[in-house]
Amino acid sequence: MKLTGAKNGAGTAAEAKALSIVGGMVAGADSVDDLDVLRHGGLPRLFGGVRAPSTLGTFLRAFTWGHVRQLESAARAFTCNPAAHTGLVPAGDEVVFVDIDSKVKQVYGPAKRGASFGYTKQRGLHFQIVTVKTGTCAPVIVATRLRKGSAGSGKGAASLLREALSTVRAMGITAQIIVRADSAYFSHTVVEVCRKAGARFSLAVAVRRKIREAITAIPEDAWTPIKYAAAVWDDQEERWISDAEIAEVPFTAFTSKKKAFHATARLIVRRVKRLNPKSVPEGQAELFAVWRHHVIFTDSPFVLAQAEPMHREHAQVEQVFADLEDSALAHPPSGKFTANAAWLTLAATAYNLTLAAGHLASVFHARDRTGTIRRHLINIPARIATGARRLTLHLPQRWRWADDFTDLWTATGQRMVT
Repeated sequence: MKLTGAKNGAGTAAEAKALSIVGGMVAGADSVDDLDVLRHGGLPRLFGGVRAPSTLGTFLRAFTWGHVRQLESAARAFTCNPAAHTGLVPAGDEVVFVDIDSKVKQVYGPAKRGASFGYTKQRGLHFQIVTVKTGTCAPVIVATRLRKGSAGSGKGAASLLREALSTVRAMGITAQIIVRADSAYFSHTVVEVCRKAGARFSLAVAVRRKIREAITAIPEDAWTPIKYAAAVWDDQEERWISDAEIAEVPFTAFTSKKKAFHATARLIVRRVKRLNPKSVPEGQAELFAVWRHHVIFTDSPFVLAQAEPMHREHAQVEQVFADLEDSALAHPPSGKFTANAAWLTLAATAYNLTLAAGHLASVFHARDRTGTIRRHLINIPARIATGARRLTLHLPQRWRWADDFTDLWTATGQRMVT
């Protein structure tokens, strides 16, 4: 990770501090004080160059927004290395999904800069992440950005997505990319970024007047039942009997913008029977009183029956949020906004490195949560012995994950004596 120009140190010193933070996060640190985990017990005999928490806290607080942007750039380049050397994201012909989403992380007290009230009605900081995944790998974070708590979910999405798509291509991925997002990211700028990058899009859309008009125009015989909650397969009719149905119709979006931003694609609609038809807003048509509608605007190459469930898998990005909040993002550690922005970027790097470790260890760990990988392969007891100018780690006997750990150790070019 190449860093230059940080106020309190440049070059090697800044890199050592950044990697000390990442190392502590990989070991489970969720605050600046917790970063001392790498200096606990016999660990100083194994790791050199680890900085004290007070030094690391000063380092983070010295960041300006320019330094944060430099760190984000370095982190994106750094992410390409494990992707290339571990196969973390397969670079074959498999379709690649890029998911963008945001979350408000609640904070307590007004002292944290940028903390404010947004759509959650809680004081917090609002962060965006972009992940890349295929059907056979876990999501990898390729871009992050911290915003103030009152920022809209889609604010700054186009520029962040542009950086993320550039990183995905830098990983050596040449397959078709499909960008997935919820309705907060349905905008002409996001679609424009996708098309300029040669990516397809699958964006949820809020059901407003023009969308309702398009749904109303769909013929009744165009609706197809799908496998959904409580669906039953009818062998005789060879179809699903379900409370959910899907259909599609051509649609031109962003017609209120200048003509260059008009986008024509498919509107895929999933309708689900209302459990309480009386809850429909007053003035809605009879169709909307019986059904709830979920709409996707997409130019995906998939057929209808594939495109709709494929978009629903966008929800897997919530697992990444859960992983981050279970570890380094348990709470933003500083009162300074730029320090928390740097912390977020380094937390994403630690997340990716932990995933890479699991990928190298075994197929079993390749799709595990980072907490599981940390518990099985990282935070393990070992007795350190010295002999012949070598350190020997005596690991637990009859340890269930011994073979996985050995494979990981060997894959990283290390030698182990047990």
